[in-house]
Amino acid sequence: MKVLIASAPHADTFGYSMPPPGLLRLGGALRDAGIDVELDDLAHRLAAGEIRGDDTLATSAAAHLVRGQVFPPEVAGLSVMGATLPVALLILEELRRAWPRTTLLLGGPGMNGTDLAVLERFPQVDAVVRGEAEITLVELCEALLEGTPMARVEGVTARERGRPVRAPDRQQIQDLDALPAPAWDLLPSIARYKEITGETDGLVPIDSGRGCVYDCSFCSIGRTWSRRSRPLPAARLADEVAALREMPAARRAYLCHDIFGARRDHAVEFCETLLERGVDVPWEVRARADHLDGDLLELMGRAGCDRVLLGIESASPAIRRAHQKGMADDIDLMHVVDDCLAAGVTPILSMILGLPGETDADLELSLAFCADASLRGGVNLSLHLVNPQPGCALGDEHGATAARVDGVPPDMALGAGDSAGERALIAAHPDLFSTWALLPMEPPRTEELLWLAKEFAEVVMRHPRSMAALRRARPGEGVLGLARALRADGRSFESFAPHHAPAAERELVEGLVAWELAQLRVAARGSLARREGRWRLAAALVDSPFDLTAVAEALVAGDVGVWPPLPDPAGPRSLGVVSPPVGPGRLAQVRTVRLAEGASRLARAVERAPRAGKGAAEALAARLEAPSLAAPLTDLARAGVLVPPLGWQPAGADDPGSPAAAGGHGSPLQS
Repeated sequence: MKVLIASAPHADTFGYSMPPPGLLRLGGALRDAGIDVELDDLAHRLAAGEIRGDDTLATSAAAHLVRGQVFPPEVAGLSVMGATLPVALLILEELRRAWPRTTLLLGGPGMNGTDLAVLERFPQVDAVVRGEAEITLVELCEALLEGTPMARVEGVTARERGRPVRAPDRQQIQDLDALPAPAWDLLPSIARYKEITGETDGLVPIDSGRGCVYDCSFCSIGRTWSRRSRPLPAARLADEVAALREMPAARRAYLCHDIFGARRDHAVEFCETLLERGVDVPWEVRARADHLDGDLLELMGRAGCDRVLLGIESASPAIRRAHQKGMADDIDLMHVVDDCLAAGVTPILSMILGLPGETDADLELSLAFCADASLRGGVNLSLHLVNPQPGCALGDEHGATAARVDGVPPDMALGAGDSAGERALIAAHPDLFSTWALLPMEPPRTEELLWLAKEFAEVVMRHPRSMAALRRARPGEGVLGLARALRADGRSFESFAPHHAPAAERELVEGLVAWELAQLRVAARGSLARREGRWRLAAALVDSPFDLTAVAEALVAGDVGVWPPLPDPAGPRSLGVVSPPVGPGRLAQVRTVRLAEGASRLARAVERAPRAGKGAAEALAARLEAPSLAAPLTDLARAGVLVPPLGWQPAGADDPGSPAAAGGHGSPLQS
């Protein structure tokens, strides 16, 4: 028997940058059972330009699948998310015409709560595989070979005498150590995925666990898995992370289980196993804030974890409580953020805006938390609006009245639903496709929340210090008030902020904005290489009459005793914003050093030299050869402020490229 399983296409850049982990496990299970299986990732094909992304997407995808088969497979199935169910139905319609005798299946998380309705309305679908498919699909294939009705197989919904029949649910796999190895060879290589996206991080997904014990109103995962959570055994998980060392282009692991740390003993065992084996593969996870503590995070950081998505949803205890988050009202969320940063783990704060019952006061709590956390540095924000998808409480309550907003792809449906055929299906069956809808609310409220989630979140991450200074300067406004003023103003935050500050504090805010813009520039540019014959300025230089680093430290600590801060009586301060030692785009790795007066003059001279003409540049190069400048040049090179010419040797034995030599406020360059 020949079986073809494909994941439905979408254009979400995060999704098509790596293979779908569930498909990899399923391919391994079918092959282990002796079934001739072929896998295909249509999101990857779309990104590679092998299928078209216009209104012919479904036709193009189906034609691609048909071209790849000498003979029609006996079974063909599509794995779907809620966002890709419409295009999957259209693809199966095309496949039905091409392969009239092939059994056509649907499966995956997008089928939660929709199996009966799909079979009632779409004749091209022969059966739906519900839940875990590693055992179910093997038994379904055996039933077809034996002539047994598919609807007799646990976990399958199929037609009998023209009517959908739902077989009993299959018992979940008790020990995930029984899962097959991922069938990496049945999909394109990680190198090929990264070649298409241009990404260099080499992120690789690992099916690290399944299920969730909670029943949050906005999520269907807990109900789908009967509110049970099963992690992949720690030793097995460590094996699969370690295996990435032998996989070309693989650089880091993405552990897909939603609640890492729910079983603390499992998380500790996994981390300790990685450390004992010397596995040096970086990894990232998804977790709840109340499952992590300082000791566990410190262990995770030492074991290679460098990023964690924290499902916080709202900083308002009342909203979390109303939506069954199951998190204690008195949890110190900022303490969790600080513990992450202390462990070298970047926290990604996942928040949902516009949950039913949320007032402006609740929204202010969430936005203020995001702004305060961003002040810590190295924090990422991921703000969303909720989609009342089938299978969750909000879907049950609001699915029938939720509506799609034209031109706005909901967060859970990025990169799908844009073709004419998909749009028509979504409009004709809104109850099936509420993943594509937003909760019912007045249009101005929806527009404001969408702006806050996307544009304003970027402002908070890019300008946390100047945002905090504005909050200090205008204490009655709050973060939500500042956001509304910015949106009404229409200008960029860089132009808005100084004009919105009181006159006495305008220069301070201008300095903070200039410092933040410098950090963004050097993060985007990355480090500079040495060149023959001349010194180069690697840092962005920022001058201010205020001690900006001291202001920033005070804003984080919340102990600014006198506001506004006064200019430094010693005169203007110079800062050098230093590029990260790796590639561009690493804002958290950007460093700032304070420059003493002499160091600042020297850096400015190097900065001016290329613009001053060949003669001036040659004269400066000759002056820099003076023995009296060897020590200050070494300090500036070690700090990353200047890039020395090829062949230059420092005034000490240390490598001038070492970022540790003069990083942070302990630099000998500081005044």
